Amino acid sequence: MKFLLATATAALMALSIGSAFSIDLAPLNSDTEKDRIDWSQLEAKFGALPKLPDGTRAGAVSKTLTNEYWRSLGEGYKSFGDRVGVPVVYQAAQSEGDQLGQLTIAEGLVTQGYNVLLVSPQTDSNLQPIMEQAKAADVPVVNVNDAVIPQAEHYVGNVQRDNGVRVAKWFIKNRPDGGKVAIVEGQAGVYAAVQRTDGFKTTITEAGKFEVVASVPGNWDRQTSYDAASNILQQHPDLIGFYANNDGMALGIVEAVKAAGLQDKVAVFGTDGISDAYASIRAGELTGTVDSFPVLTGEVALESALRLVGGQKLPRVVATPQALITKDNADRYSGAGDAVRKALLEDAAAGN
Repeated sequence: MKFLLATATAALMALSIGSAFSIDLAPLNSDTEKDRIDWSQLEAKFGALPKLPDGTRAGAVSKTLTNEYWRSLGEGYKSFGDRVGVPVVYQAAQSEGDQLGQLTIAEGLVTQGYNVLLVSPQTDSNLQPIMEQAKAADVPVVNVNDAVIPQAEHYVGNVQRDNGVRVAKWFIKNRPDGGKVAIVEGQAGVYAAVQRTDGFKTTITEAGKFEVVASVPGNWDRQTSYDAASNILQQHPDLIGFYANNDGMALGIVEAVKAAGLQDKVAVFGTDGISDAYASIRAGELTGTVDSFPVLTGEVALESALRLVGGQKLPRVVATPQALITKDNADRYSGAGDAVRKALLEDAAAGN
């Protein structure tokens, strides 16, 4: 009961703050916002990182550290912070459903005097109450990937819809006869999950030979996704493939496909590019993933945040890279940080 009351209170606060911000700022759609720059162009357009106030500190709050993606994002924050001499405090909620816990952490970071706050919200609304608090304290807030706060002034992350589009295009190219496919979604209503799902579903349906026979929630959870995939395979034993909104769910689906003895017939794709996904791809189990390069994303996000602290006026969105990973190209994108950065800069120059 206390949780429900607190959630309702947070929602009312979010609506109130959203109304206040909406006077000055249109709701953000990070995929389509025209005021944007590609990560690879930051230095070319804005020059070197500006001089920062003495004692600059960055605070960051993530969804959870139980998911490797978010741990890797934190590695990116620390890597760039170490490079430029800015300490970063990185905290996260206990689970991906602990919305109030995440809000409490974010509020604490604002009151503790950090110069900038980087947030990866659990939902599009649960961290909205800190926006006015941060603005009053003159603390820039950067929304980093996944859920999107509608009134966020600055966002760093990839084009979420493109994750699903890239997987759909693989099926269209590699399964020219078409067939039945299914989607296992992330948390209901979260921007990233909605966009990834729509990108896949719309693109593959428009191809004309494919039927999306199920699109069910997996709630970012491996076991939930295993159970969902098992049910789908029982109902549709002729299924040719799955798309999951993250890699943890995709790996659960892989286990369900193996248990059904269909690993040679059913392709499975995830999203994020965690190390377990790469290992599964190399083992011939997971077909592929869309890597959004969380370490690099963390580096770019902190760089963008510190440029704001240094007084630069950045576009509202800084777009970070992604790539469809299969067994054919896994080695190119899984080297050390500098090697991956070089490969992605080559991709950016080629317009990929």
